[in-house]
Amino acid sequence: MTSVDRWLLPDGVEELLPAQAAQVEALRRKLLDLFQCWGYELIIPPMLEYTESLLVGLGSDIDLLTFRVTDQLTGRMMGLRADITPQAARIDAHSLNREGPVRLCYAGSVLHTRPKKPLASRSPIQLGAEIYGDNSLASDLEIICLMLETLKTAGVDRLTLDVGHVAIYEAVVAAAGLRAEHEKTYFNILQRKASAELATFLSELDVSESAIRQLEGLKALHGGEEVLSKGRELFADIPAAVAAIDYLVTLTETLSERVPGLSYYYDLAELRGFHYHTGLVFSALVSEHGQALASGGRYDDIGEVFGRARPATGFSIDLKAMLGLLQGELEAEGIFAPYSNELSQWQAVQKLRQQGERVVCGLPGQAADESCDRVLELAGDSWQVVARV
Repeated sequence: MTSVDRWLLPDGVEELLPAQAAQVEALRRKLLDLFQCWGYELIIPPMLEYTESLLVGLGSDIDLLTFRVTDQLTGRMMGLRADITPQAARIDAHSLNREGPVRLCYAGSVLHTRPKKPLASRSPIQLGAEIYGDNSLASDLEIICLMLETLKTAGVDRLTLDVGHVAIYEAVVAAAGLRAEHEKTYFNILQRKASAELATFLSELDVSESAIRQLEGLKALHGGEEVLSKGRELFADIPAAVAAIDYLVTLTETLSERVPGLSYYYDLAELRGFHYHTGLVFSALVSEHGQALASGGRYDDIGEVFGRARPATGFSIDLKAMLGLLQGELEAEGIFAPYSNELSQWQAVQKLRQQGERVVCGLPGQAADESCDRVLELAGDSWQVVARV
């Protein structure tokens, strides 16, 4: 690397300059205060842990996303966290080990070996909230309402809630009696919603006509509320699938009362996070943003590997991804104190800081500071704050 390009950062790894950093930090503080008001306790897990702790419960995807390093003290393999959820599960199951529901929240950087989506950051700032110890509809409702309130607090409106339930797919596959290799192929085709490929695959399957119809029909069950009635009709002989659809109906009916005006998109073949989600899956979409702003779901028993299987539900967002949706830059706010050796000025500056003001003390030769909207000036025998001209 030559001296001219030493400033280059790896693809997908960004730095936040003062204006952006101020926006992200202000948003982080505001959202953590919101979580605290809802009863969520802040945790700050370490950036790296032994891979045995990090690579659990979230499927093979997290394994591929995790950077690995060797611990120079023990020789054991360590990982730089790619997701904070396994750490929160460890804290609930082992470090806290409380009885009853536990509400946890967090905000911290994670690192990915590759972008999770096209143009996504490889160094997101993950903020999230999770409930452990309750497997009822009430905790799913609370976590979705908190997610929506989080986005509203961040200034995002006109949201669409995308909802699904992995039990629908599981029930349909089980009812069809697919062998492991066939189920894997079907899963991959369904994820891509590849109609022609699905037709070829189904034509070669040795299953009942009813199973063929259900396996084929699942792909098309996405859209508005009509999807739910179509799903009930198609899977009428699969009780587990119907129960999962009824769960979505009850959930969205209650949400509509709590959050009037919310739009819904139903995807009964939603397989995002299938390898670790155990029930409801959801994400928040906004028309001007191409990807989900926040997502989550239920992942019961994720803490089992830490010796304590507990129900769990939660969501997370990337604070960096929110930058493009924030309304403008923060306005200059602060007081500039021109360079002076006067003790009285120093005392005035300290008093202002104690009052919560941001004060920038000038250095020799510095005439102003563009980040300040006011100036500290000597008027007679006292220091006065005046608007910057």
